Amino acid sequence: QVQLVESGGGLVQAGGSLRLSCAASGRTLSTYTVGWFRQAPGKERVFVASIRRYSAIPRYADSVKGRFTISRDDAKNTVYLEMNSLKPEDTAVYYCATTAGFALLVISNVDYWGQGTQVTVSS
Repeated sequence: QVQLVESGGGLVQAGGSLRLSCAASGRTLSTYTVGWFRQAPGKERVFVASIRRYSAIPRYADSVKGRFTISRDDAKNTVYLEMNSLKPEDTAVYYCATTAGFALLVISNVDYWGQGTQVTVSS
């Protein structure tokens, strides 16, 4: 059992930056691939970024590549999402998620979800 708590969301102007954190408890995150999804009002939940277990290889959605950076600090049992050059279309609830084993982090493979944190980008 893994509990995930996101923080760092808020209101920011276009072009600004936010740093989201996903803090885990219950078990260490070191054996999990961890990442982020987001869901805008009336839209489906979509993949944003992930960071592979052990190797820490990152993967990004094309919509955020070059603007967002995912990282992990296993000593702190925390994963971060640094979001730069934010756009109004980045406005969404951002969810931390994990998958175990060798699976890619896609919605169908998510083992645990966080509660979400709101990110609002004003134009």
